[in-house]
Amino acid sequence: MSSHTPADDGFRAFVEQQWGPLVRLAYLLTGDRGYAEDLVQAALEKTHRKWARVSRMEAPVAYVRRAMVNTATSWRRRRRVSEVPLLTNDGPITDPYGSVEHRQQVVAALRTLPPRMRAVLVLRYFGDLGETEIAETLGCSVGTVKSQASRGLERLREQITPALERTRA
Repeated sequence: MSSHTPADDGFRAFVEQQWGPLVRLAYLLTGDRGYAEDLVQAALEKTHRKWARVSRMEAPVAYVRRAMVNTATSWRRRRRVSEVPLLTNDGPITDPYGSVEHRQQVVAALRTLPPRMRAVLVLRYFGDLGETEIAETLGCSVGTVKSQASRGLERLREQITPALERTRA
């Protein structure tokens, strides 16, 4: 008897192919490895329930990304007591594009941004999506994506530039 059922037709292969990129994206959205994996699992659970429809979409991964952003936003709203990290340096998810010298400063700066602004920057610069795809993923206008990206980059510059100058001194 095969473990493959019509209900998961292609879903397992989709998860195997997308797991790494989705977890990296979730890590950048959340700044926490465990929370990132939980976020991906929650989004994939929602996706699996609608897989018959989602699998026929032009880009099923876009559906999962939107579910991740929406779930992360709703989790953040519901969280009353902030989590206290047990490790002082929760290392980054392995990045296939190589090491980024000041990754922790970027992730820390991303954590300070409002959820939508963070999502725009993560989807644009780490998820490699265009403005139209981001607008569709977040359910907003391209103009909103542009303004959020501009403001978010400025905030990151304000936070990261002084930190880089301190490390060079």
